Amino acid sequence: MNDVSARPGHAHEPSAPAFRERLLPGPGAWLVALGLGVIAAVVVLPLQPLMAPGVGVLVAAATVAVLIATSPLVEVDDGLLRAGPARVPVALLGTVTPIFSAEEMRLALGPDLDARAYVCLRTWARTGLRVELRDPLDPAPYWLVSTRRPDELAEALSAAGAGR
Repeated sequence: MNDVSARPGHAHEPSAPAFRERLLPGPGAWLVALGLGVIAAVVVLPLQPLMAPGVGVLVAAATVAVLIATSPLVEVDDGLLRAGPARVPVALLGTVTPIFSAEEMRLALGPDLDARAYVCLRTWARTGLRVELRDPLDPAPYWLVSTRRPDELAEALSAAGAGR
């Protein structure tokens, strides 16, 4: 067989995303997971002393797994902005406004929030980005997305063609 794409250097490898961030919790949530494991072990200890450590580890591990599984992904790749389960073509994005402080984010989520906006929020990421939508078929006027790196996300969106 003479398959050129199977040769080294000729295979089409997917490029890395322009921006990728999983909004994992901060240290406090990981301590809570550990604390839940300890509490579970203490509860089981009088009933089944030999099982208590295993139950504690199992509860802590399950809590960590849930925290990771429910952490949304924010990504700019292949001409799309993904925030959690939602995605929008970058070509349909308008003005990109980074939010650099917790106070600005509080205002964006409180008094300045339009109820029609799509919000991908995690309280442990206290900064974010507001992205206007130019899609006449989408009822959301903008997206409000949590990110710990708003400047990098804004730069990736601009490089991908947002706001043009």
